[in-house]
Amino acid sequence: MVSSRLCFNTIRREFLKCFADNSIHRASASTCSERLPGPRLEDSDGEKGVMHSGRGHLPSNRQRTMSLLRVLVLCFLTDVSLGYKQGENVMVYVNKVGPYHNPQETYHFYTLPVCRPDKVHHKSLSLGEVLDGDRMAESLYQIRFRENVEKKTLCQLTLSEKQVDQLREAIEELYYFEFVLDDIPIWGFVGYIEESGFLPHSHKVGLWTHLDFNIEYNGDSVIFANVSVKDVKPVPLEDGAGVALSGIGVGGGSLTVIHTYSVHWFESSLPHARRAERLRDYSFFPKTLEIHWLSIINSLVLVVLLLGFVIIILMRVLKNDFARYNVEEEVGCDDLDQGDNGWKIIHTDVFRFPPYKSLLCAVLGVGAQFLTLATGIIIMALLGMFNIHHHGAINSAAIVLYALTSCVSGYISCSFYTQINGRRWVWNIILTSSLFSAPLFLTWSVVNSIHWWSGSTQALPATTVLLLLGAWVLVGFPLTVIGGIVGKNRAGGFQAPCRTRNIARQIPPQPWYKHTAVHMGIGGFLPFSAISVELYYIFATVWGREHYTLYGILLCVFAILLSVGACISVALTYFLLSGEDYRWWWRSILSTGSTGLFIFVYSVFYYRNRSSMSGLVQSTEFFGYSLLTALVFSLMLGSVSFWASLGFIRYIYRSLKMD
Repeated sequence: MVSSRLCFNTIRREFLKCFADNSIHRASASTCSERLPGPRLEDSDGEKGVMHSGRGHLPSNRQRTMSLLRVLVLCFLTDVSLGYKQGENVMVYVNKVGPYHNPQETYHFYTLPVCRPDKVHHKSLSLGEVLDGDRMAESLYQIRFRENVEKKTLCQLTLSEKQVDQLREAIEELYYFEFVLDDIPIWGFVGYIEESGFLPHSHKVGLWTHLDFNIEYNGDSVIFANVSVKDVKPVPLEDGAGVALSGIGVGGGSLTVIHTYSVHWFESSLPHARRAERLRDYSFFPKTLEIHWLSIINSLVLVVLLLGFVIIILMRVLKNDFARYNVEEEVGCDDLDQGDNGWKIIHTDVFRFPPYKSLLCAVLGVGAQFLTLATGIIIMALLGMFNIHHHGAINSAAIVLYALTSCVSGYISCSFYTQINGRRWVWNIILTSSLFSAPLFLTWSVVNSIHWWSGSTQALPATTVLLLLGAWVLVGFPLTVIGGIVGKNRAGGFQAPCRTRNIARQIPPQPWYKHTAVHMGIGGFLPFSAISVELYYIFATVWGREHYTLYGILLCVFAILLSVGACISVALTYFLLSGEDYRWWWRSILSTGSTGLFIFVYSVFYYRNRSSMSGLVQSTEFFGYSLLTALVFSLMLGSVSFWASLGFIRYIYRSLKMD
């Protein structure tokens, strides 16, 4: 069994071998197919392992490239398996431990006084695995394919009183451990705790010193693995060492324990290609993700009714407005302005450019970037690129997409900034590139410092920090600059259907229900209500240990969110213009962008009432990244609502008969 990383290394080695020497008469594309799983290449004569060009000579570069691309897609979109032989060693990696109710508070397994090799060898991890807090290292467990083991000694440890207290404290905080066997996570508790009685009160803490590995296989592939402590008695950790424990030598302020393990293999009928289903059905952690189609359909029906109501009412009102405003040609425009009111009368001010143009354009650019990023992540998930056994794959994809989509933010921001007569385009590019990256760096610095202080594996190593910084400096920021330059050079005119007067019209006093705070409350609550059901499952995935797989539902909810945000923004913009208030630019962004505030308030509710998280480490990470999540939603929905409002305003004023 090999991981996708080993598959990638094999492809890279064979790629260099295929193209290192152009004088090679036999391309190594056949070798690529021999060393990797899948059908072997055959020529027209049926000879295996040799590729011929269309003329019967050497394979072209294009053919070799297409062959390697096919193998690459096979490796990354499937869980590649080379298979084990009878008696072949199956490596077990120890990963991390942490409190059961704090998913992001994790520590290296070897920080506990447990069995460990003399020299610890760590597994090479991907960027996504490091960001996920994984720190895999080789263990002392000797497991061989399809060979049962009964109570084999792992090691004997003599624990000091301080180490016993460390284990007792970990067990009382419900510490669990995570192992990894053939990319399959294995979970279990470090020990056992029992509270019984009131008077007298009984408090018992025990350490599990024996683990039963139950491994399922199909042919030469591992399908599933877990550990159990059935029919095993824990070693009690009393208040203070120096007691006799089941014949194990104890004394002198120390505790001697013997760790053992057993291995049992079971044949499974589940094919290797579907082994992810077996892991999804396993329930070490509490299950909260269920098929929630009924709730989604209910939300969908409510949203459709809401959108239909808004669209029908708005179109009827607009129809009456057009009939009233588009009067006969003999009625002068001045008479119309003096005898009427509403959005028609402010046609000479509605396209007056707003203050803080650079910041507004930066918000639009970064919002468009996150819209592209979210769409790309969901599409990749629907294509099956985030396998449940590929740890941290979605983290890696998000970082790569964020860097590559930086050109979108630079292009949108600088292009629109040029259209509205912005002059400081260099400052606009800098503001765009730092609008999200600066809060992200500040939040990460605080969270990572606390993780580093507590010794958590969530603290990123220096090499990973340099890698991420290099990705932004060498890829993200340059692409933002390139996108900004292209947007500036390609920007045309603003295309306003009405001319703007030099002197601004005075805005009449507005009723309370047209104030910014009221519009933000309405424009933020309605999109939030459309996603409130799905938001719980997303939080259970991000801040829990669930494996989210219903990406089709997520795509529907994402489309509903954008649709509701756009329609509500259009309706609120119309009501604003009807009161002869032409300050719609920032209002359209703030009205629907306030959804982020509702999401943060929901995160506080989730933390207090829907989770058991606690402690400084977990709380800091939760609220820090919840603030960033709220900011992302505000930028994304603010951008969508602005473009919807701008398109609506251009449409209604273009439909008027102006003299």
